Amino acid sequence: MMKLKDLMSRDVQVIDANATIMEAAEQMRKGNFGMMPVGENDRMIGAISDRDIAIRAIAGGKESSTKVREVMSERIVWAYEEDSVNDAAKLMSTHQIRRLPIVNAEKRLVGIVALGDVAVESADVEVAGEALVEISKSS
Repeated sequence: MMKLKDLMSRDVQVIDANATIMEAAEQMRKGNFGMMPVGENDRMIGAISDRDIAIRAIAGGKESSTKVREVMSERIVWAYEEDSVNDAAKLMSTHQIRRLPIVNAEKRLVGIVALGDVAVESADVEVAGEALVEISKSS
């Protein structure tokens, strides 16, 4: 059974809660990704996605100088690097998320897994398909 540590991207960037949404958007553009964990005092306190910036900030009339903490999702779902790919698919389906931060045993951020990676590698095609259907409903 494949573990998340074998699949995750280790190139994960964290943004400070006091950074601006413009800085977050620039980092996402440069890195070609759509979500970043938000950190404060060496801990993940939330996540910000391109969707958060578009819906909560821009559509809400906020300025580009708005702080990340004002539009981030405070609830962050994560998995351990030793968890299975199928466990990740179930988590992503349950919480309707496309990107999942991965932590080590000390709960330190070590990577990130995208829905596409999970769908390709999931041993249980039904679980992966269900995750994709559930997450797509929220879009």
